[in-house]
Amino acid sequence: MALAAAALVSGAMAGAAKAQDTIKVGILHSLSGTMAISETTLKDVMLMLIDEQNKKGGLLGKKLEAVVVDPASNWPLFAEKARELISKDQVAAVFGCWTSVSRKSVLPVFKELNSILFYPVQYEGEESERNVFYTGAAPNQQAIPAVDYLAKEEKVERWVLAGTDYVYPRTTNKILEAYLKSKGVKPEDIMINYTPFGHSDWQTIVADIKKFGSAGKKTAVISTINGDANVPFYKELANQGVKATDIPVVAFSVGEEELAGIDTKPLVGHLAAWNYFQSVETPENKAFIEKWKTFTKNDKRVTNDPMEAHVIGFNMWVKAVEKAGATDPDKVIDAIVGVQVPNLTGGVSEMLPNHHITKPVLIGEIKDDGQFDVVWNTDGLVPGDAWSKFLDGSKDLVADWKTLKCGNYNTVTKKCGA
Repeated sequence: MALAAAALVSGAMAGAAKAQDTIKVGILHSLSGTMAISETTLKDVMLMLIDEQNKKGGLLGKKLEAVVVDPASNWPLFAEKARELISKDQVAAVFGCWTSVSRKSVLPVFKELNSILFYPVQYEGEESERNVFYTGAAPNQQAIPAVDYLAKEEKVERWVLAGTDYVYPRTTNKILEAYLKSKGVKPEDIMINYTPFGHSDWQTIVADIKKFGSAGKKTAVISTINGDANVPFYKELANQGVKATDIPVVAFSVGEEELAGIDTKPLVGHLAAWNYFQSVETPENKAFIEKWKTFTKNDKRVTNDPMEAHVIGFNMWVKAVEKAGATDPDKVIDAIVGVQVPNLTGGVSEMLPNHHITKPVLIGEIKDDGQFDVVWNTDGLVPGDAWSKFLDGSKDLVADWKTLKCGNYNTVTKKCGA
C-alpha cells in the first residue's frame, strides 16, 4: 500500500511537472459564424507570434503553447470558452474577442477567475477593467479624429451614422452625436441607422442614404457596420452608384481583410480610419509583412489593424512577464503599466495606467487593389481615453490602475465608482 501510495504521489508530481513544462496562451476568436471573416486572421497572427517567441527561446525558460478555441460568433459561448481556457487549460493570458458584446460577455469570467484578456479591436470606450488591456482604439483614437478629418478636409455638414445593432456602434454613435452637436451640427443633419449582424438586404437603406445626401449639403457615412454584413453593404453602394466623391463612407471596422472578399474598384476613394494600414512604409512593417507571408505560406494574405494590436499586446505581455519574473496575473498587471514596445508604423506604444495604449491615427483611402492610401495621420501618438469627454456621465471620470487602483474614479466627488 505504501509503495502504491508513493507511486500515485510520484505520478501526480510528474503530471504536474509536465503540465508546467509550457506556458499556455489562450486564443479566443471566432473561426466560424458571422465574425469569422474578421477574427480568423487574428488567430493566425497569434500562432505566428507564439511560434516566433518560441524560436527566441520561449519565455522564462519555457516554451509557449497556444490553446485555440472557437466561440463561433456566439456571444454567450465566448464566456463558456473563456472559463474553459482559464480553469481547465490554465492559460497564463488570453488574446481574443472582436465585438464589444463578446468582450462584455467574458468580463465577469476574467474578473471572477482573475485572469488577463488582451482585447485588440477598436471599441466604444466607457470601460476600464483591471483584468483587461485594450490595445485597439478608443473613440478619441479613431471616431473623433475621423469626424474632424471629414469636417475639415471634405467639408462634410450632414452625417449618416450607420452601424450594426449592438453596444459598440450604439455607444460610439452616442458619443459622435454629442460631439457633432457640440460643434454646431443640427439634429436634422444627423441620420442614425442600425441593422442586425449578418444583414444582407441594403437596397432600401442605401436609397435612404442617397436621399438624405441630396439636400444640398455635403454628406458622409460613418460606418460601424461589423462582420460579413460589410460585403453586401459595399456592393449595394456600388449598385446604386454611391461614389466617394458624392457621399464618402469612412469605416471603423473595414480593413484589408474585409476588402479581400469584394470587388473594390467601385469603392475607390471611400475611407477607413485605423491606427495601422498594410501600406504603411516602415522597416518594422516591411519585416512584419514578410514574416506573415512566410508563416502563412501565402503571398496573398493581407495584414490589418487588429493584427498589429495583437502584435503590440503580445509583446507587451512578454515584456511584463519578463519584468515580473512570473506569469501570475497580479504580478503581470502591476508590471505592464509603463511598458513600451515598437508598433509597426514606426513609433513606440506605451501601456497607460488606464490599461489603454498610445496609438497614431491614420485615415486611409481605398485603392482598387484592396489596399489603402494613407491620406492623413496625426503628428504623434494619441493616448487612449477610457471615458468620453463628451458624455455627461463620463466626462468627470478617469481610470488609473497604478495609483488610484480604480477604473472609474470621479474627479469631482473624489470617489471610485462601483
